[in-house]
Amino acid sequence: MRGEFIGLEVEVISSNHPGYIGLRGRIVDETKNTLRIEKNGVEKIIPKAGNEFMFTFNNEKIKIRGDEIQFRPEDRIKKIR
Repeated sequence: MRGEFIGLEVEVISSNHPGYIGLRGRIVDETKNTLRIEKNGVEKIIPKAGNEFMFTFNNEKIKIRGDEIQFRPEDRIKKIR
């Protein structure tokens, strides 16, 4: 959770919004409250809150609740040491 998320593959595995479940792609941007995911040239903005994500990092899958990473990227990297 301390590293950079941009460039990682991600999948929404659980969500309060049924339309987000199963969405997968590469993270192209991150804000305090959202992840911007791109797949096949189409970008979707997904809120962190209320969603659970499966990140792929070095061929390892990591499950993270969006509420746990709801910080600005630079603050998230500083807080989780």
